Amino acid sequence: PTGRGREGGAGPRRLRATAMAGFVRELERRSGPALRLEQRVAGGVGCVVWDAALVLAKFLETGACPLARRHVLELGAGTGAVGIMAATLGANVTVTDLEELQELLMVNIENNKHLVTGSVRAKVLKWGEDVTEFQPPPDYILMADCIYYEESLEPLLKTLKDLAGPDTCILCCYEQRTMGKNPEIERKYFELLQMDFELEKIPLDRHDEEYRSEDIHIVSIHRKQTVGAQ
Repeated sequence: PTGRGREGGAGPRRLRATAMAGFVRELERRSGPALRLEQRVAGGVGCVVWDAALVLAKFLETGACPLARRHVLELGAGTGAVGIMAATLGANVTVTDLEELQELLMVNIENNKHLVTGSVRAKVLKWGEDVTEFQPPPDYILMADCIYYEESLEPLLKTLKDLAGPDTCILCCYEQRTMGKNPEIERKYFELLQMDFELEKIPLDRHDEEYRSEDIHIVSIHRKQTVGAQ
């Protein structure tokens, strides 16, 4: 299904492609052509490139984290912007999201495959469910703007605990939101996270010099080291 663009197919498939026609967001890279990321006009929050995804994707380009030949997993990938950027930097990436976002992920992988120097594939991963097929633990787990539904916090934390090994680095980028329940959800998320993980905020001056914002934070997260029997 990945290679079937707007022109491909006949009948219903073609109508559906037209109905779902989105708009392309270009994400410049430090070297080489920009990523071309298709978005959807309709289809919920996963269908557009959010600012936190841009900030995290461009942070990866700074070289702060060595990605070449590393095993990378993106959670809640949406359009796949962050994971695809990692794949252009030599990582072997699995971008994951719900079933309904797989088509968009595949379109964007196909559109940018000529820029990939590692590898990238899309898979369904529903937070809180079995992650056996994603083992062994990845070197990096990437997350951009994944914390805004209170009911998803516990499943997300379970998935992080199930996926992360002692050497896994989780990079969580999020936009601090002050509306409604957002501050409370953020507080609860980081409170729960700190039961099993160590958190370190990456200073703003280490973000990409252009793609940065005072209210978008990147946190580096590692499993707490378990102390041997005492």
